Amino acid sequence: MLALACVALSACTALAPAAPEPPAPIADRVQALMPTNFLLLGEQHDAPDHQRIEREVLEALAAKGQLAGLALEMAEQGQDTRGLAPQASEAQVRTALRWNDAGWPWKAYGPVVMTAVQAGVPVMGANLPRARMKDAMADVSLDAQLNPEALKAQQDAVRTGHCNALPESQIGPMTRIQIARDRAMAQTLIQAMSPGKTVVLVSGSGHSPRVMGVPQHLPADMEVRVVRLVAGEASEDTKPAVYDAVWHTPALPPRDYCAEFKATRPGGAKQRQ
Repeated sequence: MLALACVALSACTALAPAAPEPPAPIADRVQALMPTNFLLLGEQHDAPDHQRIEREVLEALAAKGQLAGLALEMAEQGQDTRGLAPQASEAQVRTALRWNDAGWPWKAYGPVVMTAVQAGVPVMGANLPRARMKDAMADVSLDAQLNPEALKAQQDAVRTGHCNALPESQIGPMTRIQIARDRAMAQTLIQAMSPGKTVVLVSGSGHSPRVMGVPQHLPADMEVRVVRLVAGEASEDTKPAVYDAVWHTPALPPRDYCAEFKATRPGGAKQRQ
């Protein structure tokens, strides 16, 4: 009986699935993507693990002398830290970037920003300035910035990203804002280029897909690598044509983003009472 039990146990052990291998260190994953002119990191804004990874990416590139600069969705185009010393204080950096803590908590992004500053590379605001968004909404020439398939994909993303709560008449103007923002980020990346080094863009994942995001506005002869950061399991397209790599982090507690979005729309406060 003991022998049979041992045989059975051995069989069960052999059939048991192997434990998944731990993910490679961030530094190794970064080097696997090199060389590239631009490295786009598409995050989930409320995932602290994503900001930790971003900091580690910058540290890994800086350690090898490969970091040209950091571009951020979280600050407006035209604001940058050029002229500040690596020893600059957080207060000086926030002033230089005109940081909006209400929209982007410094507690989350400060370590990412300061890693680049202390590495001696510029940090550049890359987002379309709010003052230019109204003009972008009415700029029909932006519709031609993407091919028809990519434009439709962007319109669908705007529609679902706003929880299907926008009137159809607003989809076109809101899509133009998204295209203008992607184009502004691309322009910032190009301005920060340095031979043999990599400019990193930190943005929400909606700006990074190859098929419709920032890569659409970068020169075709430039090397671009796109990494999607995912908390939990990906619910969107993660094919190689869209991203070069998908890095997973632990799932976050369930959250109804659409309920929160609808509560902030006109009349939302009354609906919550």
